[in-house]
Amino acid sequence: MSTATLPQQTPQPAEPPATGDAGVVAKLLPYLWEYRGRVLLALAFLVTAKVANLGVPLVMKAIVDGLSGPKAVLAVPVALLAAYGLLRMSSTLFNELRDVVFVKVAQRAMRRVALEVFEHMHSLSLRFHLERQTGGLTRDIERGVRGISTLLNYMVFSVLPTFFEIALVTGFLIVRFDVWFGVITVGALVLYISATFLISERRIHHRRAMNESDSKASTRAVDSLINFETVKYFGNERFEAKRYDESLSRYERAVVTSETSLGFLNTVQAAIIAVTVSLLMWRASDGIVHGSLTLGDLVMVNALLIQLYIPLNFLGVLYREIKQSLTDMEKMFRLLAVNREIEDRPGAPPLAVAGAAIRFEGVDFSYDGRRPILAGVDFEVPAGRTVAVVGSSGSGKSTLGRLLFRFYDVQAGRIAIDGQDIREVTQASVRAAIGIVPQDTVLFNDTIYYNIAYGRPGATREEVVEAAKVAHILDFIESLPDKWETTVGERGLKLSGGEKQRVSIARTLLKNPPVLIFDEATSALDSRTEKAIQAELAEISRDRTTLMIAHRLSTIVDADQILVMEGGRIVERGAFRDLLARDGKFAEMWRLQQQEEAQGDPALAGERKDA
Repeated sequence: MSTATLPQQTPQPAEPPATGDAGVVAKLLPYLWEYRGRVLLALAFLVTAKVANLGVPLVMKAIVDGLSGPKAVLAVPVALLAAYGLLRMSSTLFNELRDVVFVKVAQRAMRRVALEVFEHMHSLSLRFHLERQTGGLTRDIERGVRGISTLLNYMVFSVLPTFFEIALVTGFLIVRFDVWFGVITVGALVLYISATFLISERRIHHRRAMNESDSKASTRAVDSLINFETVKYFGNERFEAKRYDESLSRYERAVVTSETSLGFLNTVQAAIIAVTVSLLMWRASDGIVHGSLTLGDLVMVNALLIQLYIPLNFLGVLYREIKQSLTDMEKMFRLLAVNREIEDRPGAPPLAVAGAAIRFEGVDFSYDGRRPILAGVDFEVPAGRTVAVVGSSGSGKSTLGRLLFRFYDVQAGRIAIDGQDIREVTQASVRAAIGIVPQDTVLFNDTIYYNIAYGRPGATREEVVEAAKVAHILDFIESLPDKWETTVGERGLKLSGGEKQRVSIARTLLKNPPVLIFDEATSALDSRTEKAIQAELAEISRDRTTLMIAHRLSTIVDADQILVMEGGRIVERGAFRDLLARDGKFAEMWRLQQQEEAQGDPALAGERKDA
């Protein structure tokens, strides 16, 4: 198949379209349904607390009216004072019970969503992660999970109680007093809530700008710190600080604008509350003058309004935070909706490994559909044999390993292990059968023991030590002050390139897979260590199917077959000496490396010629 006819591969979209606030809430409900009993109990405690809260002004009215007469001391029974204290206590008690009952619901929902997003991120394709920036991605997930807690707490602890109390107080004022109390209260509430929502809605985009600047600053900071050495190599500390400050400056401007608009919102709210309270107090005072209301009624109305408007003062903040929480959650849930580019087919069986023979049959592949990487690649690695792949940079060598691991699917042809198309079996079983020592070894920021044991988390300490011994790193580990508990730093930067590579080799050996891939496995090692490890690798791979991707041709002398790639095609294949005898591409590469090594180390060049 010619490269010109490669089918176009459209990259997966970074995120699916937005679903809106209702869609976010709908996605959250299943996580709450598991604890519907607790939710209902929390709501019952909420109602009880608000009813008790409403009773406080009523008892206060009775106390004030009792104290207004000539026999005040005798007229006020102790029961009223006890009832006042009991209602105060009940309001606080049921609010606390509500919090205690509901906290498990909120925390479990956060935990389940966070775990699901984490697992989904690991199930997405390599393409997705190569196209995303880790700093911004983790920030989006962090804000989304935190948004769940914010939304649930504000809805259950603030919004629902406030609106329930509004309904109670308004209804009571209309029933207990004349209709004007209700008209003034309802009209003020409508005006208050409308102004709050309108102004807060205009403030939302400032908050979005804050978040975008915050994510950008975090991404730049993480990226710069990860590449600390590169920054130092080029003396670009000031350049990095300037880029970081640009994001901080945008964040600063967004915060200033947001806080200014918040001040305006608070002023409008305070004005509406002041006018409303004045009007209601005027109506109550007028009733007292005409004898239709008592002094206790005036105190009760004032207390009811204070209880009502104190939580309303925070309505703008609640609306903004809930709206932002929905926005943050939507972004996180959109990550959950990102389709997996590589998925197991329904009912796919696990790979049945016999001898672990590998077969590439007419494989075509392109990362983006525009530039062909592999075209008509066809070769076999018999069970227990070693096949090496060489070629210039960009010839497609490392892509073979990525396709074998099924990080991507081929556009044409197929890849089979023991005759089974790897697209027809589970990904987990394919990857469990393959071990790789990559060219660029990245380690976890943990101990050496953890990084080696990561190859097989259930391995015993003796097995971990043995893997380190075979990889020729045991003596180095034992010479360290903290030995196995030595931390390797971010991405393993506290170790040399050779030490990282040997940790990677030990980790792969511990996995003990039937298929091995060495992708420039000894490229970072010195000549002495390279020879020692090559001998061990030859021994280890003797009974395993091995694919060696190599740059140094001297490391593949004993391979059963060597494939020479150029422009995504296999241009030569054969044993080491046969390829030299043909005097083709491989022989040219060999001569060039001999010349380069002779210039750097004449003794080493003679050693290579003896090979």
